[in-house]
Amino acid sequence: MTREPGTVADPALDRIVVDGRPLPPAEALHYLMLHKPPGVVSTVRDPQGRAVVTDLLPREVRARVYPIGRLDADVEGLLLLTNDGALTHRLLHPRYELPRVYEAEVAGRVSAADLPRWRRGVTLDDGPAAPLAVELLRGGADTSRLRLTFTEGRKHEVKRYCEALGHRVQRLQRVAFGPIALGALAPGACRPLTHHEIASLRAAGGAPIMPGTQ
Repeated sequence: MTREPGTVADPALDRIVVDGRPLPPAEALHYLMLHKPPGVVSTVRDPQGRAVVTDLLPREVRARVYPIGRLDADVEGLLLLTNDGALTHRLLHPRYELPRVYEAEVAGRVSAADLPRWRRGVTLDDGPAAPLAVELLRGGADTSRLRLTFTEGRKHEVKRYCEALGHRVQRLQRVAFGPIALGALAPGACRPLTHHEIASLRAAGGAPIMPGTQ
């Protein structure tokens, strides 16, 4: 036992006692990736009785994790969930400008010649907005598909941006959040993040790398 100020203890290895009482063990941290389908709400409970994202998780973790940010009910794609509150705060802080990558199917024709206008930015009702990147995936007579990268995570930002350019969003999917990509994960499915993915998230949020996540 030591009483020296500044002594470092590892809760995973050491028994820590304060005023004669042992501290409870730290809760295990969980990091999950979910492919949110449309129609599911990005909360842990809903007063209207709609399906929520934690309904799709394994029973043993569903009451312990919370979404990192949100996706609108009609938006699908990558949603991260964790009980690491400090990391969540960092990942959502504007300071770190984490890229969010979306694929949007919009009404009307968008051609390669239109892309400079899409990249230039517009002024929305809550201020200027400009994507970090815009790529045309498919241009059709009635609908077009684009990949857009934003860093702010403002409410309905992608939908409002497309509408400001004259194209209503018909379908929207988030395919990446920071260094984490959705990949081939099926709608409604979830999986734990790998140690490498957790480390990359912590690095992107300026958090120290934890042992075992290299």
